Amino acid sequence: MEIQRLAAFTLDGQGGNPAGVVIGDALPSGPEMQQIAADVGYSETAFAAREKDGFRVRYFAPEGEVAFCGHATIALGAALGRSFGEGHYQLYLNHADISVSAKEVGGNWGATLVSPESSYSPMAPAVLDEVLQLFGLTHNDLDDRILPAMANAGAAHLLLPVGRHETVRDMEYSFDGGAAFMQAQELVTINLFHREPTGRIHSRNAFAGHGVYEDPATGAAAAALAGYLRDTGVETGEFEVIQGVDMGFPSRLRVRALVGNGASIEISGLTRTIE
Repeated sequence: MEIQRLAAFTLDGQGGNPAGVVIGDALPSGPEMQQIAADVGYSETAFAAREKDGFRVRYFAPEGEVAFCGHATIALGAALGRSFGEGHYQLYLNHADISVSAKEVGGNWGATLVSPESSYSPMAPAVLDEVLQLFGLTHNDLDDRILPAMANAGAAHLLLPVGRHETVRDMEYSFDGGAAFMQAQELVTINLFHREPTGRIHSRNAFAGHGVYEDPATGAAAAALAGYLRDTGVETGEFEVIQGVDMGFPSRLRVRALVGNGASIEISGLTRTIE
């Protein structure tokens, strides 16, 4: 079984979020996929096998299955492009049908995914107080232009907007406390982000609930955020998310929300092979 290793959402040919990709004639068993993902050690590994007119796909983090993963989908799209050529690929997930398109760009493979539909809900005051305490923040650190929220575009994320880029840069939290909080809230990540006046987002994503302190580039979180910003009227155009810089894995995610409340999100990025 070949395990491909690619970094998705690279920035100027560097960084990106590492993902494992396994493409086979059939998916391994659930326990086998879980063991492979744990051995690979990346935040997610994508497993794909031919089904109908596309591919059946499942995603595993080191400590559990994930419903949807953006960077692993971009990595999978690049791998499908390298194996089968540029084009559009239908993907069948556990709870949604999505797609990814692969294209070679200057000798590297890039991909664009179309996420599941998006949704959001307000955050309970007690939950907000708990997450602020987790990160050592107060209500004064928040961006008063954007309300914190729970959002989903294939996976659940907590969106925590802050008023200063430095707050994102200096992110710290207790791994064990974060893991307990994320598991209790059934979250994939906590997206701590700052939005510039230009619309560019600077983001860090805590991922302790699935065994990783931080994710360098989180397509699913970017999709959830884009849906929320569109549906609340904050941002209706295209924008980019810069993530992973403070980890030494600089990453760029290009984001475009499709028209209509709750509609899907396009997420694009470039990849590089990890030798």
